[in-house]
Amino acid sequence: MLLFDRRLSSETPATLEMAFTFEERERSQLRFHLSDGQEAAFQIERGTTLTVGDKLGTAEGLVLEIQAKPEELMEVQAQDSLDLIRSAYHLGNRHVRLQIDKERLRLPFDYVLEEMLVQIGVKVTKVIAPYQPESGAYGGGHHHSHRDQGEFHYEAKLHHFHDH
Repeated sequence: MLLFDRRLSSETPATLEMAFTFEERERSQLRFHLSDGQEAAFQIERGTTLTVGDKLGTAEGLVLEIQAKPEELMEVQAQDSLDLIRSAYHLGNRHVRLQIDKERLRLPFDYVLEEMLVQIGVKVTKVIAPYQPESGAYGGGHHHSHRDQGEFHYEAKLHHFHDH
């Protein structure tokens, strides 16, 4: 099994590319299969979220570029920017992670939240698209301090992967 356990600079040329859902990119450990069927895993620092374009490497020198896998989302749009802001406020009060754009919000599909948004008066559309929500006011997810130092190797504490 290939183990991608080294964070690499964004300038490092990739030898492989793989798309993961947001939930998968939030995990510190994940087993997966490459397009050729070979078993692989990534193991990164706990609390780190992988974003599009991140690079992970193996001891053998393979470099994996992270992509976002399209997933089922709700896209929220409004005629009035105040309604879009109001929607973001109410979703934030429910601790919903949002992908925020100038003219829309994206979030995982949830019929209860869809009903609330329709009552606010915004347009809600189901879409299949990559999902990269905001990391939060306190940074969360991404630790940039290691990126400027080139290669970062996280000393893994868990060496065994279990199928569940």
